[in-house]
Amino acid sequence: MSDTLSRTPLYSLHVELGGRMVPFAGWEMPVQYRGIIEEHMAVRKTAGLFDVSHMGEARVRGKDAAAFLDRIMTNEMSSIKPGMARYTVMCQPDGGCVDDLIVYRLNENEFLICLNASNAQKDLAWMKSLVGRFKVEVIDECNAWAQLAIQGPLAEKILSLVTSLPLASIKRFGFLTGEVGGASGCLVSRTGYTGSAGFEIYLPAASAEKVARAILTAGQPHGLIPAGLGARDSLRLEANYPLYGHEISEKISPIQAGLGWTVKFSKPEFVGREALRRQAEGGPASSVVLFSLDDRRIARQGAQVFAGDTPVGEVLSGTQSPVLGKPIGTALIAAGYTGSSELTVDIRGIRLPLQIAVEPFVK
Repeated sequence: MSDTLSRTPLYSLHVELGGRMVPFAGWEMPVQYRGIIEEHMAVRKTAGLFDVSHMGEARVRGKDAAAFLDRIMTNEMSSIKPGMARYTVMCQPDGGCVDDLIVYRLNENEFLICLNASNAQKDLAWMKSLVGRFKVEVIDECNAWAQLAIQGPLAEKILSLVTSLPLASIKRFGFLTGEVGGASGCLVSRTGYTGSAGFEIYLPAASAEKVARAILTAGQPHGLIPAGLGARDSLRLEANYPLYGHEISEKISPIQAGLGWTVKFSKPEFVGREALRRQAEGGPASSVVLFSLDDRRIARQGAQVFAGDTPVGEVLSGTQSPVLGKPIGTALIAAGYTGSSELTVDIRGIRLPLQIAVEPFVK
């Protein structure tokens, strides 16, 4: 498996901890350790530690850095204050998503951008292709960084045992830089992909194992356990967070995905603006919905959704929700049917009723 797949700096630790390694976005990653449900519930009740070092990083710096990012991103980048981050989407001219990203403003002319693992090199090439006359550098820092995410109600208490940074002072989407677990040069942000409270830590790749071990040791008495990709997926679906290639893609725009709040039409110009404006004003041809099923069977990606006998969409993601104790998922549904109470999904020839959710299952 390792011949073609990349490994994070924590690969040996995952194996030592009993992680079941699987291919994901070109990487060999742990899908689970003790079990997906146990890891999921730890994040909801105590805390879980994730290796997200497969994510990519780009540094954008220069006199025009903010103006450049405003031009290539849907959200407003120039108004971010140093020490704060913002979620955004990068779109094609037709409104399709190149990627969804978190942008951290380090100082007036310097930003760190978190890229999805499967898109990192594509994103870097896309950004570089749009530099044009902007006085800006786009620097590939994917190999320089590792990333950890500590998520759950006890995340702050546990992380405070290995850092002197004033974690309580970090606002949502804020960050501080300093030492964590004996490693300097770390960036600690109050962000996450689970719907539970917590932090994401960017740290020098060479320090990853030392810091991960320090956090696991400090957190063990408080119920912290390592968590894998399986729990990450069920956690993010309960919170209705999109995953690239599922809820957003080159064919699914932020307007369709329910991410219209990230698209700032008040900006005079950005890539995809006109296509997205037409969608926002006229309504998209289809939209992403969150659903649950009163059944044991899970509706997997690609399953067809029907209104009566008319096919009106397909499932984008599906899993079991440990909190609800039933299957949940997302689907792309044709306009006019997203509010229907008569939708069904075909699971191996059996039609099951879909319950459309109006808000995330976990907030």
